[in-house]
Amino acid sequence: MPSKPPLFFKLVSHPIRWQILTALAESDRRGQELAGLTGQPQNLVSYHLKRLLQAGLIRERRSSVDARQVYFSLDVDALRQQHAGSAAALHPALSAETDGTPGAISTPLRVLFLCTHNSARSQMAEALLRHLSEGEMEAFSAGTQPSRVHPLAVQAMQELGIDIRSSRSKHVDELRGEHFDYVITVCDSAREACPIFPGHPRRLHWSLADPAAVEGTEEERLAAFQHTASQLAGRIRYFLLALRSKEGNEQG
Repeated sequence: MPSKPPLFFKLVSHPIRWQILTALAESDRRGQELAGLTGQPQNLVSYHLKRLLQAGLIRERRSSVDARQVYFSLDVDALRQQHAGSAAALHPALSAETDGTPGAISTPLRVLFLCTHNSARSQMAEALLRHLSEGEMEAFSAGTQPSRVHPLAVQAMQELGIDIRSSRSKHVDELRGEHFDYVITVCDSAREACPIFPGHPRRLHWSLADPAAVEGTEEERLAAFQHTASQLAGRIRYFLLALRSKEGNEQG
């Protein structure tokens, strides 16, 4: 019989680390933002962030706008794996996937994805949300400095069976009068320049590297777009799961 609980439970059960994980479950954040949300000194929050990083439960990425700023994000897949493995230490049945899936979202929500050029990350996010939600969500995208849809973004999405060849890059001002339930920035620059939208939508940030900035062979550049598409698909699946679970709890 093991004398101590798995490290995973010790890590996540600490009040400050739980606050950090809860905050990151909603949006990527900087260290100073987490200090403000938890009401704890910056050095104490930094200590707990280090513990979570060492355990592989969160990730860090330097801002593409200001390299002095670091965004922290939740690694949901690592959390799932470590939670399942730790739960199995108590009883094997706890490692199994839960039966069934949360109910559908009763009223379609409107989600706007923003990045700088509206050429890759936000375009892929819009298409993926529309595809994965199967009509439960209304997805849009725009940029603060629109350019054109990147050909490699089109190719990466085609490999997933999603056609965005007819999509166009558009300025956020085209949607300024629209109502959105969520506005999600997918690049650090757009987060800093994100405009105000009516109706007080929930604002979230997903700090993703720009695949268009990757240099190398055509294969290496395409791999960067494929990686970004994979990251977005994972984020969107968990985003939908959280929304469906929230609605199911409210209905219950």
